[in-house]
Amino acid sequence: MPSLTLLRHAKSSWDDAVTRDFDRPLNARGRRAAVVVGSWMKGEGLSFDHVAASPATRVIETLDGVSEGYGRPIEPAWDKRIYLASAATLLDLVREFPAGAAHALMVGHNPGLEDLVLALAADSPDSPLRGEVEIKYPTAAIAVLHWEGGWADACEGGAVLDRFVRPRDLAEGLGPDD
Repeated sequence: MPSLTLLRHAKSSWDDAVTRDFDRPLNARGRRAAVVVGSWMKGEGLSFDHVAASPATRVIETLDGVSEGYGRPIEPAWDKRIYLASAATLLDLVREFPAGAAHALMVGHNPGLEDLVLALAADSPDSPLRGEVEIKYPTAAIAVLHWEGGWADACEGGAVLDRFVRPRDLAEGLGPDD
């Protein structure tokens, strides 16, 4: 049964004068959130045998912070197709994950990640976490899903959403009003 963790990049800075969206760095709150999320992942015992990530600057910097909090490097396969990808594209990428991988991490952007969670997670009254994702999938949020079969069996409504954690759930000062 595969386990897929989806991590949205941490809060980026709109104050930097970069010419391309791809090059936007994290802001101070985003850097802090990435470390906090990495620490939470370590505490939860999350581990990955496959990691795929967008090569955008804000994703690279998010993974640097997550690695710091996690206590060891998280080394992804950088994949430009993840950058601002639709849920359909992301699902195609998930279906390509190595058959031998049991736990994968994908790090990318919205709206694709949020839409992917909503597409994969079964819509049922027993899934209050799905409703939280519908409200908002903020920066540095993590969703963990699993389903029967392999990566190629990922399908709409076929997954269980085990966890949905936002930075504001983990530390003060990381919420939208902080």
